[in-house]
Amino acid sequence: MRLKLTLAYDGASFRGWQSQTGGGAVQDILQEALTRLAGGQIVHVHGSGRTDAGVHALGQVAHADVPDKHLEPAFWQRALNATLPSAIRVMNCTRARDDFHARYSATGKTYDYLLWIGPVLPPHWAARAWHVVPSPDPAALRRAAKILTGYHDFSGFAASRGIPVRHARRHLRRISVSGHGPLVRLRFVGDGFLYRMVRMLAAGMVRVAQGKATETALRGRLAGRATDLPRMVAPSDGLCLVRVAYARAGAQSG
Repeated sequence: MRLKLTLAYDGASFRGWQSQTGGGAVQDILQEALTRLAGGQIVHVHGSGRTDAGVHALGQVAHADVPDKHLEPAFWQRALNATLPSAIRVMNCTRARDDFHARYSATGKTYDYLLWIGPVLPPHWAARAWHVVPSPDPAALRRAAKILTGYHDFSGFAASRGIPVRHARRHLRRISVSGHGPLVRLRFVGDGFLYRMVRMLAAGMVRVAQGKATETALRGRLAGRATDLPRMVAPSDGLCLVRVAYARAGAQSG
C-alpha cells in the first residue's frame, strides 16, 4: 500500500530533509520509524524535495510503500506520531495510487520566509525568523516582489551544488508581502524552485529594501548581468515549506 504523508517539522533539530551519512535527517528518522512499524521490513521514503538544515516545514509531502496488512492510513498516522520525535508530526496520511510520486507528481510549492524588522528579536522567534537590521522598507519589498514575479531564468538566484545550474527557468506565480507589526512574511508560490532559490530571492529583496542595492541591480541580476547585487543567501531558519500542490489532490485514492 502506498501512503501519502503530509509532514510538519521543526528544522532546527535536524540535518535537513535529505538522508545523510550518519543519519539525523528527517527522511532518515521517518524511514526508521516506518521500518520498525513494518516489523523490520525496510521501508523507503520519497520526499517532494529537499529542505536544508534549519529549514522548517508545515506541508512537506512524502510517499512510502508499506506492507498491506489491512491497516488503514489512520493507523499509520497514529502509530508514527506515537513513535517519531515531537519535532516531527504526520499531519495527514492517505492511501495513494501506485503511480503517485511525492516529487514527480508535484505541480507547485509554496514557501514562507519570515523577517523580524523590529530592533530586538524576541527569544521565541529565534530560529524562526531572520532578524533584519536596519529595517527594510515594506513598500520597497513589494516593488522588488513585482520585479521577480513571472517566468524567468532564475540561475542568478540559485546555488550550484558544485555543478553549473541548468534548466533554470521557473514560473514564480506570486510573491506576497504581508505582516503584523515587526513580523513580515514573504510568501513565494511557484511551479518549482532551484537550490536555495527562495533564500537568495529573499536576501536580494531585503538588500534592495534596505537601500543597499537598487531595483535596477535586481533586474540586472534577474537578466543574468553582472551587477552590484551580491549573491547572498538568507539564513535557513527563516524559511518554511508551507504546501506542495498536486493535480487532483496528488493522485490519491481512499
